[in-house]
Amino acid sequence: MFTGIIETLGRITHIEHQAQNLIFHIQSSISDQLKVDQSVSHNGVCLTVTGVTGGIHTVTAIHETLAKTDLSQWQVGHAVNLERCLPAGGRFDGHFVQGHVDQVGRCTALADEQGSWRYTFEYDPSLGNFTVEKGSIAVNGTSLTVVDSAAGRFSVAIIPYTYEHTSFKHLQLGQIVNLEFDVLGKYLKQIVAGQMAHWLPARG
Repeated sequence: MFTGIIETLGRITHIEHQAQNLIFHIQSSISDQLKVDQSVSHNGVCLTVTGVTGGIHTVTAIHETLAKTDLSQWQVGHAVNLERCLPAGGRFDGHFVQGHVDQVGRCTALADEQGSWRYTFEYDPSLGNFTVEKGSIAVNGTSLTVVDSAAGRFSVAIIPYTYEHTSFKHLQLGQIVNLEFDVLGKYLKQIVAGQMAHWLPARG
């Protein structure tokens, strides 16, 4: 479990191809503190650390992960948001983030609002995901508050600290991002759908 509060930025130093998998070597300020088998969020994707050497850690992304996230577009030098799992008894500063990307979205607008930055993202609503105004959303693993919401589209406002300490300062128009929608909203949707199916008369 994560909170969406990014600890640091990592930078990809090397990429290996292994059958349909990709092995990423990532350098960061926390890499030498990691252990093999530890789960770490990389741009919102929960990946298992497979090696740690000299301030660089490695993770493997399988075909399924590459197909459903932005990892297939990573290149050497790419900046990656990193967050370790929430420790037992730790302070919960963001929102519940599982590290399971629901789908990708695309940045369709960005604006410097003189003290903050507004980013607008579009996604395929046919997959059943949704946002609500003032609700939570994880974009590339960063816990954010939705400032406006419509079917298949939402915007977020980025404060200067978040802008400087995450990959948002590198985000460009048209870029693909990983989206994890609020897990509480997803459970509530399933509960309501189940109740509606129970009460609606059967068709026959």
